[in-house]
Amino acid sequence: MDDVATLVDVCAAYEGERDATLRGVSLTVGAREQLAITGPNGAGKTTILEVMNGLLPFQSGTVQVFGESVGLSSHRLRAEIAYLPQNLFFSADTPFLVRDVVLTARFAKSRARRLASMEDRRIVDHALSAVGIAELQRRPVGRLSGGQQRKVLLARVLAQAARLILLDEPTANLDVQAKAEIAALVAVVRRELGAAAVIVSHEAGPLRGAADRTVRVESGRIAEAYDRMPIRSGLS
Repeated sequence: MDDVATLVDVCAAYEGERDATLRGVSLTVGAREQLAITGPNGAGKTTILEVMNGLLPFQSGTVQVFGESVGLSSHRLRAEIAYLPQNLFFSADTPFLVRDVVLTARFAKSRARRLASMEDRRIVDHALSAVGIAELQRRPVGRLSGGQQRKVLLARVLAQAARLILLDEPTANLDVQAKAEIAALVAVVRRELGAAAVIVSHEAGPLRGAADRTVRVESGRIAEAYDRMPIRSGLS
């Protein structure tokens, strides 16, 4: 299995912090693989995603995605990576319509374009239908429920046609039914794109249960790795 992303002995720290958040992390993500990252708060789970996406510089080690070295100037490379940050919700007064939010994904593919093409609109139509929110496309995104907003963001991931999906706690603060729906939609998006996915989740549930591998991060290091994470009863 070819590796989509590779981290080798990576150390990273946030600006102004004395202690490193990642301490010698080595990790691979295979083609079409769903990798789950779990661990306590502050362990470095989100930091791994930020380093992989070129959003946070690292002090030592190597990071490669699609065989290319990742850096802060890797705009073209990041166009192939869809990143859904933790706790990304839209406030009630957000003026953008659902369709417009999804359409912005098409401009992530090229800095030069400013107008949507017919192909862009066709792709957005398909993404909205694929995640079951076509009827919401003319509604302000801030007026939607938390679960609906996550569906909008997954439609945006699909419209971006990324080859690597990074999701940080995508089911946080959702009810049991919404968690299951989001997990099912992640599978739909991955299948349509043929993409690999790295999903940070501190809770047991359907997303971690569907992972091909799970790694546990503690104090900035990989503490354990599983081919399949045992599913405990309940979702939390």
